[in-house]
Amino acid sequence: MARAHHAFTLDGRKVKLARFDPRDTGGLEKEDGLARLQKLGEEFAELGNLLTFAGQDALLVILQGRDASGKDGTIRKVLDFSNMQTAHVHSFKVPNEEERQHDFLWRVHKVVPPRGHITLFNRSHYEDVLAARVHKIVPREQWTARFGQINAFEDTLADNRTIVLKFYLHISQEEQYERLVEREREPLSAWKLNPGDWKDLTLWDPLTEAYEDTFHRCASPERPWYLVPADRKWFRNLAVMERIVLTLRPHRPRWLKTLAQLRKRVLPEVRALRAAAEQQGLGRTKRQRD
Repeated sequence: MARAHHAFTLDGRKVKLARFDPRDTGGLEKEDGLARLQKLGEEFAELGNLLTFAGQDALLVILQGRDASGKDGTIRKVLDFSNMQTAHVHSFKVPNEEERQHDFLWRVHKVVPPRGHITLFNRSHYEDVLAARVHKIVPREQWTARFGQINAFEDTLADNRTIVLKFYLHISQEEQYERLVEREREPLSAWKLNPGDWKDLTLWDPLTEAYEDTFHRCASPERPWYLVPADRKWFRNLAVMERIVLTLRPHRPRWLKTLAQLRKRVLPEVRALRAAAEQQGLGRTKRQRD
């Protein structure tokens, strides 16, 4: 697969996850990577504001990965550079009773971002072709049908000006084991303790197969998956941020043009109302009062 800067682009061709090194940093040193992350984060902050102010598009960032692959940490880093009024996070747990009474995409469609907003998914509708498959929650004919339904759903989002980015955080079995053990040692990580994590570790191969199948069936050159080597947390954050910025950057001229047109349309009315207010002696400047 082609390398898209620090992430790998999965465009629908069959892949084997074992061919990708989870510790890969593309030859980049940590200090340089952190400096680049800061610079990209600042650019993302500007681009995120332009997305909001122009109000023409939405951004949906989907984060998938095995337990302890760093989904929470990645989200925290993206939020460091986000407008908290228009950036949202939604985590997908086991469906509740109400959600089970609807189609599997019902709970997802409710929380996709409106235009002008950014939403980050911690896990997503892809659990319904991953966990549902590996844990045999639904029969094969049901989860296989969902691939086409997911593609149609994401086509609908794109047709309605939602920019969809899908990331797989690629962690090694050894690193996952170490992080799960670390959760047991760290009192502040007690909220992360989940016996199911260890059960999933024993399902490494079936989950690998499920992910590989998903990347083959639910990716295209127009809407790829991005595989991010995730054993090194700083590199994981850099690769995700870089891809977000590279995706949003081409929209910047259009958003600026939209804002310029808005200003041109509204400014005469604003100035006329200001002049009327000033004629009534309202809103004097500090210099005038002095």
